[in-house]
Amino acid sequence: MSLWEKYAAVRAHSVLICSKLQKEDYVVQPVADVSPPKWHLGHTTWFFETFILIPNAVAYQPFNADYNYVFNSYYENIGARVIRTDRGNLSRPTVDDVFKYRAYVDGAIEKFLSCACSEEVKELLELGLNHEQQHQELLWYDIKYILGHNPLFPAYATENIENQLKNAGQGWLSFEEGVYEVGYNGTDFHFDNELGRHKVYIQNFSISASLVTNGEYLQFILAGAYQDFNLWHAEGWDWVKNNSVTAPMYWYEIEGTWHRYSLSGLMLLDPDAPVSNISYYEAAAYAQWKGMRLPTEFEWEVASAQLEWGTLWEWTESAYLPYPGFSKAAGALGEYNGKFMVNQKVLRGASIATPKDHSRNTYRNFFHPNLRWMFSGIRLSK
Repeated sequence: MSLWEKYAAVRAHSVLICSKLQKEDYVVQPVADVSPPKWHLGHTTWFFETFILIPNAVAYQPFNADYNYVFNSYYENIGARVIRTDRGNLSRPTVDDVFKYRAYVDGAIEKFLSCACSEEVKELLELGLNHEQQHQELLWYDIKYILGHNPLFPAYATENIENQLKNAGQGWLSFEEGVYEVGYNGTDFHFDNELGRHKVYIQNFSISASLVTNGEYLQFILAGAYQDFNLWHAEGWDWVKNNSVTAPMYWYEIEGTWHRYSLSGLMLLDPDAPVSNISYYEAAAYAQWKGMRLPTEFEWEVASAQLEWGTLWEWTESAYLPYPGFSKAAGALGEYNGKFMVNQKVLRGASIATPKDHSRNTYRNFFHPNLRWMFSGIRLSK
């Protein structure tokens, strides 16, 4: 597959994800963490325009000078931008305008790639494609949040990625104490936060071959766990009280029967499916209730070759910190990962929303402990 063909395939997939939406769905921002689908489509296009075309394509003219302000996300080096919480106020540019923007930039990229380009530019383009794949996963999260917080609980579609939400594996896997190597080792694409590869000492541990299920988590709820401060971190207990949390996101008890909103609409809770849309606080409290713990990210990586993963991102007990020798790139691209290495927990694996060629056992996802709108789950360790 040529670089252009790969580019075209990735770009087409973003549009495919949005293809079941109505135009009104493209502009909604219910909470700060959710960006309107229209914004994702514009921002990923802005990335290619800003980092590939403007600096490298001869005589390239930006589609609209205002779009740098509208679609910049967090790059301080690039200049002023619409603050994150105001993305839902962007009734203009319209959805049609954003699709015209995508077509304009895609045409310019196709022309640009018809000529030879440097290895440095190819690496930037590869980063841009992986960046768009990250936003494809965020699109799934945000679309589900938008539809799942609509009082009518509309379905995205009958056939969707949540039909793949199944559990696998049984029993426990045990590993001997010792020195192990972790971190990326290879020549294919990887993010800077996966470097550098280094040695860690790990004690004896066991890790569950399966994820915690809805049925298992329901027992946690019925045991009064959301009313028992002993199970929670102090910050987690504050989160429970301040937000009146009594169950995972998208769970609803209706006339004594538990339901869960999925992209197929409001459904009866499947007790055998893995529990998803879980915060770190909830994952840690459940582990405490079971007399166990969450794995560290290094334990997870050591065990990963024997695990079935890719269904849900799995919370670990590890803080998101730099590996030995980590260094940020110069300029705006140095803002990609490094500046977020504070107050976040690492999640490992992948999810049903992760593009198939966008996962590695060294991939370090990261979120704040209170967040749960992503496809996150629980794997226990002891």
